[in-house]
Order: sequence, then C-alpha cells, then structure tokens
Amino acid sequence: MSSHKRWKQAPTLRIKLVTLDNLGLMQKLILSGIKQYGKVKATNLWLLLLNNPRLMKGFIYFASRLMPYGELDRQDTELVILRVAWNCHCRYEWGQHIDIGLKTGLRIQDIRLTLQEMPSTQATPKQKTLLKACDEFHQHRLIMQSTWQELSGFYDQRLLLELLVLIGFYEGLAGVLNSVGLPLDQELEALVTNVEHELSQLI
Repeated sequence: MSSHKRWKQAPTLRIKLVTLDNLGLMQKLILSGIKQYGKVKATNLWLLLLNNPRLMKGFIYFASRLMPYGELDRQDTELVILRVAWNCHCRYEWGQHIDIGLKTGLRIQDIRLTLQEMPSTQATPKQKTLLKACDEFHQHRLIMQSTWQELSGFYDQRLLLELLVLIGFYEGLAGVLNSVGLPLDQELEALVTNVEHELSQLI
C-alpha cells in the first residue's frame, strides 16, 4: 500500500486557520462547546470552519446526526466513511476516521477491507455490500439495483436513507478538505503512521 502517493490535496493551505488569539466572542463560544462535548481530535478542521461561524454551527449539527449520533451501526458508519475517504484520496478524512473507527471497535483487518478493490473473503456479506455501495456512489453517483436489493436485506427505508446521506456528505466533505489542503492534525500523525505500517504488513 503506497498510501503516501494516493492522497490528493492542494499543495498549500488555501484558507488560513483561525488562530486562537484572533477568535471573536462567537467563535470562542463555539470552540468551547466543541472542546467540552466533542471527542474528535480535529482541531485543524474546527479552526478552518471558524472562518465562518454561521456555517460551522449548521455543519456540526448536521454532521453529528450522522456521526456519532446516527442510527446506523457505528462500525458500519466508520467502515463507510473510511471507504469514502479512500475513494476520494482524502488523507485528512481517512486519518480522522482511522482514530474514530478504532475507538468504535473496528480492527486493522476491517480497515484493510476499505483499501481493497475487491474485498477479501474475510469480509462479511454486509461489509461487502456497504463497500460496493460506496464504490458505485463514487463512480456513478448511483447505487445499482442489485446492490440496493442487497442493502435492503440489511436496512429498512429509514436507515437506507441515512446511508445514502452519509456517503454523500463525506464525499462532499472530502472534496472540501482536499481543495483547501487541510493537513492532518499533528496529534494523529503517529497513530496513522503506525496503522499504515500495520496495513503494509497485511497487504
């Protein structure tokens, strides 16, 4: 796995991160709330979004309805996000959800599935279907009928809609992060490097 050659992002940071010294009152209140209630190591993302506090408030509320407060199984959600990040060549999204995915109980073997063009026989039928749905959405902006029927065997209509929105949201976010050139938070670099090494031993 030569993941370092896979990632795509702007060569420089195109939108400056808000500095802690320059935060306005509303920005300080938002950041304080995130630090108090959030458990995601995403300081760079928050400092990027603080350039537009109005947008950030809506972003956080909507994103939280998908993760971590979605109704899909948490491991299913993280498997999907990791596949989306891999398909979109987005290291920031991939690195963040390596950390989150491991905390939800994903194993290195599960993460490995999200890197494979054809998932191994170790993947469960549901995992294979989720990965296929991510790929079809990415390639065609349409999940094929046969895959939809498979998904319908695992989820009801309510969760099928959530799954579609989950894939679409993280596809869009990956494009934003790549276009801005947002670097992965330094506190996650060691973890991601270790996981990449473990994956390289498996693949």
